[in-house]
Order: sequence, then C-alpha cells, then structure tokens
Amino acid sequence: MPKSIPADSVGLVTEQSLIFDEPLELISGRTLSSYKLVFETYGELNSNGTNALLICHALSSDHHAAGYHNMDDKKPGWWDSCIGPGKPFDTNNFFIVCPNNLGGCKGSSGPNQPNPETGKLYGPDFPIVTVKDWVNSQQRLMLALGIKQWAAVIGGSLGGMQVIQWAIDYPSSLKHALVIASAPHLSAQNIAFNEVARQAIRTDPNFHDGHYYEHNTIPSTGLKLARMLGHITYLSDDAMRAKFDRDLSDEGFSYNYNYDVEFQVESYLRHQAQSFVDRFDANTYLLMTKLLDYFDPAADYDNDLAKAFSHIQARFLVASFTSDWRFAPTRSREIVKALIDAKRHVSYAEIDAPHGHDAFLMPIPYYIEVLNAYMRRVSDEVNA
Repeated sequence: MPKSIPADSVGLVTEQSLIFDEPLELISGRTLSSYKLVFETYGELNSNGTNALLICHALSSDHHAAGYHNMDDKKPGWWDSCIGPGKPFDTNNFFIVCPNNLGGCKGSSGPNQPNPETGKLYGPDFPIVTVKDWVNSQQRLMLALGIKQWAAVIGGSLGGMQVIQWAIDYPSSLKHALVIASAPHLSAQNIAFNEVARQAIRTDPNFHDGHYYEHNTIPSTGLKLARMLGHITYLSDDAMRAKFDRDLSDEGFSYNYNYDVEFQVESYLRHQAQSFVDRFDANTYLLMTKLLDYFDPAADYDNDLAKAFSHIQARFLVASFTSDWRFAPTRSREIVKALIDAKRHVSYAEIDAPHGHDAFLMPIPYYIEVLNAYMRRVSDEVNA
C-alpha cells in the first residue's frame, strides 16, 4: 500500500458509471436494450471539450488505469506509469477517460452483471460483442461527457485494436491514434492460443455451460490454466530466463508423483493464476478472447487494410517491442505499411526491450521518451 501518494500520481480516484437507455444494436444481430458503462476520469475537460484522451484497455485490464481507490491499495492503476502530472498522458493538459468495456467484469454490463430484463445475472446469455460494438458504445460515452472530439485515442494490445476501429468508424472524432503492441488481426497461432484457453475453461466441471453463478461455483481450474497459458505468451524467453532461469524453490527436487512446485517459474505461474481467478470472470475471458479472434477491420474492405484506412483523418503513432512475439513488430509494420499505402500520416517506433508483450505496460525509458515526444505535439495542438 502507498504510505503517501506520489507527487506525479493522479491521487485517489472514484469510478463513475452511466446507464444508456438507447438500444445498442450489435454486430451479432442481437440488441442490448440498455447497458451500463463504468469508467474513470483524470484531469479536467477544457471549455472547448477538445483536450480529452480515450484510453482503451486490453483483455485483462479495466477502467482503473491510474491512481488509487484508497490508501490500502497495494498498487495503482494498470497504466499509472504513463498517466498523471508530467507523465506522457499528462493530467495537467488532458482530460483522460478510461471505460470498462461491455462484457467486462468490473461493473459495466457483462456476464456477471444483472440483465435488466430478467433481474438475473446474464451469465453466458450476455451477447458476444465485437471491437466495433465497443467503439460504438464508447462514442456514446464521448457524447454523454460533452466531448466534441478526442485529442487522441490510445491503447495497447487489444486496446490498440480499438484505436484502429475508432479511426476507421469515426474518422472525424479523433485527431490522433496511438496503437501500441497491437496487430491488424490475430494470426492463426494467436487464435489457437485463445482456443486452448477457452477449452480449459469450458471443460472445467464447475463451468456448467457458463451458468456457474447459479451453482455457486467458479471454474477456477480452467481459468487458472487459461491464465497460465496467456501469461507465458505475454513474456519473452529472455524475460523469463532473467527472472527465473532454472532456479529451484527452497524445497528443491521432490522426486515424487505429486508434481508439486519445484522451479520458481512454476510458483510464479501458479501465483499469477490464483490472483487472476480472484479478480476476473471466466465468461468474460471467453467473450474477450472470441472478440479478439473476430477483429479484422480489413474484412469489410475487400481484405485490403489500406482501403480500410483510406478515409481516416487521424495521425498515427504505431509502436512495437522487439521481444514481443505475441504481437510481433512485423504485425505493427503491417499497420504502418497500410497507412503509408493509404497516404495517411504515421510515425513508427520499434522499441528495443526484453520484456515481451507486457512491455507496453512498463516504464521503459525510451518508450516513455517516444510517448512524451508525441504527446507534446498533441498538447501543442490542443493549446494552440
């Protein structure tokens, strides 16, 4: 827990929520008659409503991107290294909005929230949503908050996919798009990883076809396995070697069939898996991995990404990390090439970092310099 709030922190924050009664038609053909979005904001909106940033979260994140909810918090929001006074997303200059997306499990309408039509938890009856659906719901949030245009829409990984969709679907609603450690669509290998994770959850005896709430159970074994698999793909081999190598636990080899923890990396994965079960919902994990699989904006443009980008107006910053093999730099360069082919404005940074996919969450000095340099341009435009 923080003994005191750091000077460059946004401090103590309170989540907010809005209920939208206007029906939201989904890509699946289903409709949400009403829905709730939970979100946090940092900084203040200027009188022109032009200094707002939208932060789009990734698969296992949520709306709590910065600051602390109370003095007992063990750590701040997930992107606290980048959000706050004097940081790249500077709350002295910007009004920052981060929502928990539809289908999430931290308060927005999703599987673990009540269906207003029945009063019961949605469970597996919550409709499959897509990145386009997320962006449509975020656009309504934008209008409800009195924001005329985003100064920038920003996201890493799955968050970066939302940024791309924003630039395509609402070209006049954002001036800048920051796509970090992302891809224009999933590779077959990434879809395969997601399917293994889903099968781990769905075959858990406590899953009950997604109705585990009614049975007062949690498919914890399946969710743990899914998280372990995912976590391995978020780290690079170099990062795991540096952190654990083949170091043994205090007990060393046991030479028995209990298969207890013997290597420190085993202990780490089990700890990460248990902490994930304590904070995340299995139905949400299924929904979000399928949402990742479906993302492919070029599919609506004859499978031509440059054509999909042909009418965008935002200037892009695309950033990747050398050791990220989940969304490798080659995938970011696909985005850059399509933007260049479409004659759009784009800057690209490939950051040398050993941390793997999770690097976009870390305060790597050169990465922070890149974000600072780009966001100074955005700030100058807002204050011009």
